[in-house]
Amino acid sequence: MAAELLGLALEAGRRAGALLRDGRPDDLTVAKTKSSPIDVVTEMDIAAEKLITGFLAEQRPDDGFLGEEGAASPGTSGIRWVIDPLDGTVNYLYGLPTWAVSIAAERDGEPVVGVVVAPMRNETYRAVLGGGAYVDTADGERRLAVRPAPPMDQALISTGFAYVQTRRAHQADVAQRMIPRLRDIRRGGSAAIDLCDVAAGRLDGYYERGLNPWDLAAGDLIAREAGALTGGRPGERPSGELTVAAPPGVFEPLQGLLEELGAWHD
Repeated sequence: MAAELLGLALEAGRRAGALLRDGRPDDLTVAKTKSSPIDVVTEMDIAAEKLITGFLAEQRPDDGFLGEEGAASPGTSGIRWVIDPLDGTVNYLYGLPTWAVSIAAERDGEPVVGVVVAPMRNETYRAVLGGGAYVDTADGERRLAVRPAPPMDQALISTGFAYVQTRRAHQADVAQRMIPRLRDIRRGGSAAIDLCDVAAGRLDGYYERGLNPWDLAAGDLIAREAGALTGGRPGERPSGELTVAAPPGVFEPLQGLLEELGAWHD
């Protein structure tokens, strides 16, 4: 079954990625906002989710859905698709290239397939539970593996910021206090791509507060299958409270530093 689910996720992601890349109108504007005036949705987010859910429902009508733009149905098959049709919407709105389509398939609540399509990079990341993680590019397929762990003062860590102002202010304070203890901090604007960059060895770690299931379901599986550890606060799974991903040797001190700085609260 995993091979079938992976094939469907890849095809849905490819179709949505092509729609977003080739169909972006020159006069793209905000269709609506969510948690705050700067938490935006475009008409293309909505169109991409309709394309993905329509294709998957046609192929597997008994499956459930959870999508960022409103798709929600329990299904009866035990499989649920968790979809972010456009992760990095603000980047997309401004014409920046760091955005992706993220699709995961869960079996009884456990992600078993993850696909992240980054059209402007010409990269498609994929993983099957227990089968490793890979990236497909114009040059072919490559198996993903995290970087060897550096000392924390040489670690390049990525993060993201919420759209609610009070939370953003606290997150900025945490980042300010972390910077002297790291090589540097990056802010890419797409949680899915950040997690894949950990998997690909382009980052030494990633953390963020306030993620939703569709933000991290596919990327978390890809990172883990590439050798990363993922979690939230010590002893907890990744969640909206806190998500951390890094190779062994960076994960533990990064998680401890975030706990020390109170990154998990506002």
